[in-house]
Order: sequence, then C-alpha cells, then structure tokens
Amino acid sequence: MLRTDQMWYKIGGVVMALAAQLNISPEQALGLFYKSQTCEELHNPETLLYTFSDAYIADEVIMELKGM
Repeated sequence: MLRTDQMWYKIGGVVMALAAQLNISPEQALGLFYKSQTCEELHNPETLLYTFSDAYIADEVIMELKGM
C-alpha cells in the first residue's frame, strides 16, 4: 500500500490526466474522481489499483462515467 504522501501524489496525477482527457479544469476532475467508484477502489489496498498508471486509472473513471 502507498504511504499517505504517495497516495496524494498518485491522486494528483490521476486528476491531471482526467482533466486533460476530458478537457476540464483540475478542480472539476477532482470532484468527478472523488465521487467515483474508482476512487474507492484506489483506496482499497486489496485491488492493487494504485500499481497501475495514472492514465489507466483516469480511463477507468471515464469508462465509469460512460456507464461501461
């Protein structure tokens, strides 16, 4: 599992990737991310989602938003 500071860094990378892919502000992307199931999964050490790239996790959020 990531340390707290590492998790914050990871979330920042995911949010910036999400903002770039959706062409929205980082603040909007942060709101979308924190409301997502993907965010919950990222914080669950059993999923190992934190081992995936920021772009992959952002894609997961986007697929969740699209209902896929």
